Amino acid sequence: MQMKHRTQELIGMNIKKRTWEIVEYAKPGDRVSKIFDICLMILIVVNVTMVILDSVPSIHAQYGDFLFWFEAFSVAIFTVEYIARVWSCTLLPRYAKPVSGRLRFALHPMLLIDLIAIVPFYLPLLGVDMMVVRIFRLLRILRIFKLMRYSRASALIGNVLKDKIEELALSTILLMFMLIVSAALMYHAEHEVQPEVFSSIPAAIWWSVVTLTTVGYGDVYPVTDLGRVFGGMIAIIGIGIVALPAGILSAGFVEAINKSHEITEDSKCPHCGKKLKL
Repeated sequence: MQMKHRTQELIGMNIKKRTWEIVEYAKPGDRVSKIFDICLMILIVVNVTMVILDSVPSIHAQYGDFLFWFEAFSVAIFTVEYIARVWSCTLLPRYAKPVSGRLRFALHPMLLIDLIAIVPFYLPLLGVDMMVVRIFRLLRILRIFKLMRYSRASALIGNVLKDKIEELALSTILLMFMLIVSAALMYHAEHEVQPEVFSSIPAAIWWSVVTLTTVGYGDVYPVTDLGRVFGGMIAIIGIGIVALPAGILSAGFVEAINKSHEITEDSKCPHCGKKLKL
């Protein structure tokens, strides 16, 4: 009896292990997991396309039923995938506890995106008010972010953002500071001449945004000499301010790519196990 119970336990562990291997990013040589990843990526792209097409009144009127059943099919697949991930995550040491471990795993950003992507479909079935449902149905577009799980490039982007978070935060603070200062300068320079446009510092922030980002719609612009001087200076400064995050990110990508290709003394060939020459 004990042997039978032990055998069932081992079978259950093997099934859980294989489930985790399939739903996670495919390892080299794992054809089943690779096929699963490709099929799921195709389904996500097609599903998001259907969500976009469903917003066109003429397409919704003609193909509404088909779009609904395709949505139901997609949600069923995504739901099974979500449950499989939460069920098999206990193989990882940090999520080993059956209840608290799974709850911690479910709070991971990518799992929250998975959950938000499928919840809107179930809300009408739970009797939720249709106004709330219409708002939440917009969240279906978040399914596009599920693609990040199956791309090594997305992992690289995530690592770069994580490594450069302090520099990006500093550049964002600098940008906000410049927005407020430029809005204040333009308010004092233009308020008396254009009270309806530069009625307050918050109202002048719109001009600051389009100028610092070098968009320049032209709907709001200075007419006084002092205002034009301030505007020219702020526009020039804006070129450097907006380019700063791009420079930080590009430097981060270069560092990350160089690090990924770096060969150390302990580096070994993944195929033969021999040490690689420096």
